[in-house]
Amino acid sequence: MLVRTGGHWSGRSGPLSVSGLDRGRSGHAGLIRSVVSANKPDQSPPIFDAHLDLAYLAVRGRDMLAQVQHRGEACHLEPHPPSAITLRSLEPTPGDFGGVRMALGTIFTEPVESVENVTGPEQYVASDVEASHRAGRAQLEAYLTWRDQGLIDLDLRRRLRSEPGTGEIRGGMGVTEPAALAPERLVSRLPPRPPLSIGVLVENADPIRSPDELGWWRERGVVAIGMAWAKRSRYAGGNATSIGLSDLGRALVSQMDRLRIVHDASHLSDRSFDELQDATDRPVMASHSNCRALLGDAADQRHLNDHQIRRIVERGGVIGLNLFSMFLDSAARKTGRASLESCVRHVDHICEIAGGRSNVGLGTDIDGGFAADRLPQGIDRPADLVRLFEALRNAGWSDRDLFAFACGNWVRFFNAVL
Repeated sequence: MLVRTGGHWSGRSGPLSVSGLDRGRSGHAGLIRSVVSANKPDQSPPIFDAHLDLAYLAVRGRDMLAQVQHRGEACHLEPHPPSAITLRSLEPTPGDFGGVRMALGTIFTEPVESVENVTGPEQYVASDVEASHRAGRAQLEAYLTWRDQGLIDLDLRRRLRSEPGTGEIRGGMGVTEPAALAPERLVSRLPPRPPLSIGVLVENADPIRSPDELGWWRERGVVAIGMAWAKRSRYAGGNATSIGLSDLGRALVSQMDRLRIVHDASHLSDRSFDELQDATDRPVMASHSNCRALLGDAADQRHLNDHQIRRIVERGGVIGLNLFSMFLDSAARKTGRASLESCVRHVDHICEIAGGRSNVGLGTDIDGGFAADRLPQGIDRPADLVRLFEALRNAGWSDRDLFAFACGNWVRFFNAVL
């Protein structure tokens, strides 16, 4: 979700090995091809999108079961038309789109100053703990309802985790040990129905009334939490503030670590980011963030500076590329749409800092408070993500690299941390 805050657009919206995709290269090359072609030979890799505001769109009144338009035709579902996202639009197509098979579906809530400022079901008065809880619960119910209807799977934790002591057997020098399943094998185990496996990402932790109730949220599908959105929460300062973690936020960090719930650094203030990194020794992700260095404003905390990218990468974290055009190219404030080449620049910048291609994926935020005509040129709906893959291929990315970007890096990450 996006708001104009303080002169900037604010998107709404122990060490970990990063070598998981390198294990067994020769044996997995064929498996990558088989996963990619599971539905049709020329389809794109299956996609893991780390940031989709599905429940927010539902409580705002969008028919999430509506059929989407054909490529090139505008879809005008509220809110934020022209629109791109329904549950149907994420499914594989008969053509070249392998589908969004895994995603982090958000629970997005926004604090406002007074009752008079409440204009949507995602909003609540900042001082009202119970109101924030109700707003979050309403979106959680959307996911639970879709699960009960067989439209989604709400157990991403189980889908992507290997049982202890199981996996591929590695041996040498008289030593044999089980290793975690490679991402290709985890993806190949996904059932064809339901088509989408979701883990819930709480974007702004205020709906969680206290760290003590975190287990209740975990049981209902929560796998990740960003402690604040752009504004201040009871737990941390967001990217439109200069404050850090509260005492309650530090208690939440400890409880999240105990329950193996992932920290999302997108939207945190620089101070909150640093204090989070100091408060936990677990890997941290940024579900939908781009590179501050490429956008010309060193003070804009909505994007990651190079130091933050480096800190995320050092622990094996992953960064999701946000496809809001103004988060890709500052010139898009005038032109409206960024180029696919700007997407490649942000991805390559992360990879250059990381020293490889294992720490970047997708966190598109499509329809997250902005219309589809603010996505990069050529991308008007999820099926058009194949054009981004084509741009990366033209920039020298191999099939293995593209699989890692499309889903493998996120799968490896969550397999290790959940």
